[in-house]
Amino acid sequence: MPACGSADSGTNTPTITRGSTNVFADLGYADAEERQTKRRLAHAINGLISRQHLTQTAAGQRLGINQPKVSALAHYKLDGFSVERLMLFLTALDQDVEIVIRNKPRSRASGRISVVAA
Repeated sequence: MPACGSADSGTNTPTITRGSTNVFADLGYADAEERQTKRRLAHAINGLISRQHLTQTAAGQRLGINQPKVSALAHYKLDGFSVERLMLFLTALDQDVEIVIRNKPRSRASGRISVVAA
């Protein structure tokens, strides 16, 4: 059984389509860059909560939110969180957040938003 795509007729060879670096864009979401940015920020937050051995209740106290919202964050249910709010959570967890604006390379048609955790 092919892992992804469908079998090529007659050869039983799976058809594989290479995705971009943004799964949300590949799935056709109009707000793909925002979703990707939120997911990467949430990933960094969840990693910090884990490394700091915080319970969801303790994390909620640090972040100024209740435990159910920490649970939503832990499960990447991010519709109730803005990018700005997620960045504020990082600062509440003793992280610096730096935004860098630079020219896009000529090889790319448009600018993009990316989050890089150091």
